Amino acid sequence: MPFAFNYAARSDVGMVRSENQDSGYAGPRLLAMADGMGGHAGGDIASSVVIGALADLDGEALGSAEASKALLQRISSANDELADMVKSDPSLHGMGTTLIAILRSNNKLVLAHIGDSRAFLARDGKLTQITKDHSFVQSLVDEGRITEDEAIGHPQRSLVTRVLTGQVDDEPDVTVREARMGDRYLIASDGLTDYVAGDTIADIVTAGEAPGRTAERLVDLALKAGAPDNVTIVIGDVVDLTKVDGPPTQPQIVGAASTRTKGTRAIPVTPAAKAAALTRAATGADDGDDDVTLAEEAPQGSRRWLRRAAVLAVVLIVLGGGAYAAYDWSQSQYFVGASDGKVAVFQGVSQDLGPIALSHVEEPSDVVVSDLPDFYRSKVEASIAKDTLKDAEALVAELRVEASKCAVSRATGGTCASDSLGPSPTPGATTTTPSTTPATTSTTPTTSSTTTGTPSTTTR
Repeated sequence: MPFAFNYAARSDVGMVRSENQDSGYAGPRLLAMADGMGGHAGGDIASSVVIGALADLDGEALGSAEASKALLQRISSANDELADMVKSDPSLHGMGTTLIAILRSNNKLVLAHIGDSRAFLARDGKLTQITKDHSFVQSLVDEGRITEDEAIGHPQRSLVTRVLTGQVDDEPDVTVREARMGDRYLIASDGLTDYVAGDTIADIVTAGEAPGRTAERLVDLALKAGAPDNVTIVIGDVVDLTKVDGPPTQPQIVGAASTRTKGTRAIPVTPAAKAAALTRAATGADDGDDDVTLAEEAPQGSRRWLRRAAVLAVVLIVLGGGAYAAYDWSQSQYFVGASDGKVAVFQGVSQDLGPIALSHVEEPSDVVVSDLPDFYRSKVEASIAKDTLKDAEALVAELRVEASKCAVSRATGGTCASDSLGPSPTPGATTTTPSTTPATTSTTPTTSSTTTGTPSTTTR
């Protein structure tokens, strides 16, 4: 029975961010999504490099064993490339990315996962999460210290313990699943899952609408929820080619990977150049390949219009003398950033409207930005949005701890890399990432059970 994906990918920069650091890919054999991090340090580069390294797997018909090996090799190669880029350009230190990739091989699906982006399976009207977050909060849940409900609003939910950063031990969990006709796979960045309730997501995904329409509705919901983060959705339905008329054959690339070559820092000529070549072909710069669609930022018309209309409304209110309304809206927002070289909690939004400042320091702190590990420093300098003042204060407390650890390490002649810092679990504890749904037929070519000492944490 000939299997195929009926697929769609959509992405939006969100309501607050100035750039999209997510990258998404959907094609006949490959679904993938990477959520970059690192602010100005290059989260968009990290995500597009990884997606670019995987892109040409979409054109290869591989057996399941070959597919697993090939997927791991491409991820490892992309991770090595990130390390080389940081060595050649120190300003990129601190960049990283999550990754979820699903590679189809006949009736098998190889799933690779690292970070806190999430993959879901919709089967028989029920939506089930099939990945487990690599995050500090998830470790608290696993240890029984907090409940799943408490994890949803936890102030440290942005701390991830495993991502692709160029470090030698950045390895994903890999599982092999059996494809079943009628299954729907959803991959989503935390721009969706952090701001839209799980039940609501399930209702939309299982409603029976086409992948493209479903992805657009999910992005809509995230924006209506005020999602400050980038939102990226990749959906793939498992279909029978003999019974489905005309599933798509042109891959869709969204987010940073669709625009990376237009920026100031081009993707090098490596496996990641595959994505760059696909981008040039789709924009007409290369007549040798007609197989790629750069999916609009989801969807370009209504999503962009909604955000721009909101910003325009604020401008008009301020210019028209209704400054109080704009001020009242901005004061419901908080972020953690740098002020005079120190970490501070800001009230408002991190963007200004020309000469009009839309934020001010609400709570200064004694945490010196330069005392932080490089990754944390870059995140603070780029600003970290938080839902409430309490969440922002909790993050400052966490950063104070990291700065103290850094100071101790330097005082004893050690280094101060962020991957050496983080909360310590029970010494010698073994953490396992089991498959959480039916139809998992084998475990990873790399084991998903690892013995850990002190896991690293990365603030997203």
